[in-house]
Amino acid sequence: MATLRDRLDHVLGTKAADQLGESFDMTTVEDLLRHYPVRYATQGQPLAEEAPEEGAHITVIGTVSKTELKPMRQRRGRLLRVDLDTGAGKPIEITFFNGDKVNYLVKQGVRAMMSGTVHYWRPDRWNLSHPSYLILPAAGESVENLTDVRGGGALRGLAESAKGTEGVDVSFFEREYIPVYPATAKVQSWDVLACVRQVLDQLDPIDDPLPADLRAERGLLAVSDALRLIHLPERKSDIEEARERLRFDEALALQLVLAERRHEMGGRTARACPPRTDGIAADFEHRLPFELTAGQRKVIGEISDDLSRPHPMHRLLQGEVGSGKTIVALHAMLQVVDAGRQCALLAPTEVLAAQHYRSLRGMLGELGAGGELGAAEHATKVVLVTGSMSAKEKKAALLDAMTGEAGIVIGTHALIQDNVEFHDLGMVIVDEQHRFGVEQRDALRAKSKNGISPHLLVMTATPIPRTIAMTTLGDLETSTLTELPRGRSPISTRVVPAKQHPTWVDRAWERIREEVAAGRQAYVVCSRIGDGEEEGAKGKGHKGKSPEEKEAPTTHAAVDVYETLRAGALAGLRVGLLHGRLPADEKDQVMRAFNAGEVDVLVCTTVVEVGVDVPNATVMVIVDADRFGVSQLHQLRGRVGRGEHPGLCLLITESSAMGTAMARLEAVAGTLDGFELSILDLRQRREGDVLGSAQSGTARSLRLLSLLDDLEVITAAQDVARDVVAADPGLTRHPGLATMMNAAVDSERLEYLAKS
Repeated sequence: MATLRDRLDHVLGTKAADQLGESFDMTTVEDLLRHYPVRYATQGQPLAEEAPEEGAHITVIGTVSKTELKPMRQRRGRLLRVDLDTGAGKPIEITFFNGDKVNYLVKQGVRAMMSGTVHYWRPDRWNLSHPSYLILPAAGESVENLTDVRGGGALRGLAESAKGTEGVDVSFFEREYIPVYPATAKVQSWDVLACVRQVLDQLDPIDDPLPADLRAERGLLAVSDALRLIHLPERKSDIEEARERLRFDEALALQLVLAERRHEMGGRTARACPPRTDGIAADFEHRLPFELTAGQRKVIGEISDDLSRPHPMHRLLQGEVGSGKTIVALHAMLQVVDAGRQCALLAPTEVLAAQHYRSLRGMLGELGAGGELGAAEHATKVVLVTGSMSAKEKKAALLDAMTGEAGIVIGTHALIQDNVEFHDLGMVIVDEQHRFGVEQRDALRAKSKNGISPHLLVMTATPIPRTIAMTTLGDLETSTLTELPRGRSPISTRVVPAKQHPTWVDRAWERIREEVAAGRQAYVVCSRIGDGEEEGAKGKGHKGKSPEEKEAPTTHAAVDVYETLRAGALAGLRVGLLHGRLPADEKDQVMRAFNAGEVDVLVCTTVVEVGVDVPNATVMVIVDADRFGVSQLHQLRGRVGRGEHPGLCLLITESSAMGTAMARLEAVAGTLDGFELSILDLRQRREGDVLGSAQSGTARSLRLLSLLDDLEVITAAQDVARDVVAADPGLTRHPGLATMMNAAVDSERLEYLAKS
C-alpha cells in the first residue's frame, strides 16, 4: 500500500521514479497524483456543426473513407491526405507529413482513433495535422485484447503502456474519457498514465484536510475521491466535481499563505506620517496649475490614511496610462517628507528613473530645490542614483541620502546596493512593480532602521483584474485611477496590414512627416535592437499558412529601421535612435534632445514603454506589432496624445489577415480600456507566467484554478483562510490544512511570498 507522502521510488521503482523526477521534479506519490490531465481523449467525440477553434485538440474515431498521397511543395516526401468518416456529417480531413510511412496502415476501410490539433489553412477549411493514431478492430468485432499494436504517436504509446501478457486491454480504450497528461520527450503521457494507475491501485485511504462541515457546505468531494476521479473518470460530471474540489484546495492553499502573511504584517510597526496643513504637501497642492480629478483626490485620501497609521502601508496604485499616478505618488512622498522622513522611488530602467527625476523636479519647482539658492520655505532635495553616474555625482547623491538632506531619492537597482544608506527611510515606492524581483524590493525595504518597516506603495500602469490582485499580491490594498486628467487628448489606433496593403506602410511614414510639419514629434518602435537580441517584445510568430508552408517570421531591427528611414521615407527630418544597449550618457542625451524638441522622430525599442512623457509627441508607429503583447502595445501607445493634440498609433504587421495575431491587434485598436485588454492578454498567455513574474514559480501550485474565471472560488477561499488564521495563527490546530498549504506552496515559494 502507499500514502501521499511515500517516495515514488518505493512505489514505482527507481527507473520510473528517476524519469518522473528529472522531467517533472516529482518525488512523492502526491506530486504524481497532482500532475493532473490537461484534457481527456473521448471516444467518438462529436463535433459541433460550426468549426472548432484554431489550436483545439480533438480526438475522434471513425472509418477511413478516402486516402491520397501528394508531393509536398517545399520539402521532400509526400503528404497523405485522409478523409475520416465519423458518422457525424462531412468527413474530417487528416494530413500526415510522413505519408509514405503511414499509408500502409492508414488505408481505406480501416477503423481508427485519431488525436490531433486543429489547423486552419483558409477561413473555411481546417484539418488535423499529423495526429497520433491507433488502428482499432472493426465496428462490432468482438476482440478482448489486441496482440498487435498498430499506430503512431501518443495513442500508440498509450496502447503499448496498457499492453499486458495477453496483449492490449481494448476495454481501456472503450472508456468514455482517457486522460492526457503534460509530457516531455523522455516521459510521454502514456508513461504518466501507467504510473498513475499503478499508484492508485496501491493508495491507502487519505485523511481529508478540509473539515467535514466545510465540504458539506460547499458540496465538495472527499479529496481521495477527487484524486481518483480526476485521473480515471467514468462520466463528465466526475471530471467537473473532481476539479471543483481540487480547484478549491489550490485557492485555499494560497489564501492560507497570504492570510498568515497578513496576520504577521499586522504585527509590524512603521512610523506614522500624518498629514500637515502647513508643510510642503500643502504648499505643493496650492501651487498646482490644474485641478486634481475626483479619482486622484480619493486615492490621495486612501494613501494619506494609511500613512497616518503606525503600521506599514501596503498598497497597490494602478491606473490607466496617463491617469495621473505620478502626481498621486508625489503627494504621498511629500506627506512623508513633512513627517521628517525620506522616500525612495525605485524605477526599472535608467531612462525611466531619469524621467521621474526631471518630472518631479519640474512639478515641484522651488519646492524641490532644497539646499539651493531660491528654494521655498518647506523645500526638500530630490536626488537621482543610477549605476552609470560618475563617481563624483554618485558620491554626492549618496551623501545626501545618508545625511537626510535628500527627502526624495530616485534610482534604479543601484539603490539596493550595500553602500546606499538612508538617514530615515519612511516609504518605498516601486514603479512598474512587476519588473522587479522580490529580493530587490525586499533589499530596499530592509534599509529602514531599528526594525521599523517603511510604508510601501507599488505602482503599475498595467491594469490587474481583481482575481489576479487577490491571488498574486496578497494583502496589498488596491487603489485604482480610471479617469484621465482634464486636457488629455484621445488616442486613435489603426492596424496597418503590410502584406495585404503595402502602400499603407508608405502612408504611415507620410503621416509622421505631416505631424512633424505641424511642429509635432513621433516615435517609431521596433521589437529588437539589431543583432538578433529581443528587447522586451513578446514574439508571437505568424499563423495562417498550411503547416508544411510555415516559415520563421522576419522582424525589423531598430538600427536598420533608423538607417533606412533617415535615408529614405523620413529623409530631411531629425531622426534619433534610442535602445537599451546605448551608453547611459548617450541614452540620456537622446532623451533630453527629444524632450526639448531637437529630435523630430525617435526610433527606439521598448525602453520608452513606461514613464516617458513628451507632450509634443502625437504619433507612434509600431513595427512588427504582432511581436508585442497586448498590454505592451497599450503601454506603448500611451506615450502619445499626452498634450493638447490627439494621438495616433499605427500598428504595422505582416501577419495573415485571418490569423490570431491580427485578431489580437484589431482588439487593441478597438478599445482604450486597459482592464478589458489586460483580461484579453491574460487569456492568451499562461496564467502561470503572470504568477511567475510576481512570486517566482507559484504556477506550479495552480494547475486547475483560473485566476480570471474563478472569482467566487478565490473569494470563498480567502474568507475561509482569514477566519481560520484569525482563530489559529500558525495552523497548529489544523495540521491537515497546514500540510495541504505546504504541499501546494513549498518553503522556497513561502519565502518569496513573505518578501513580496
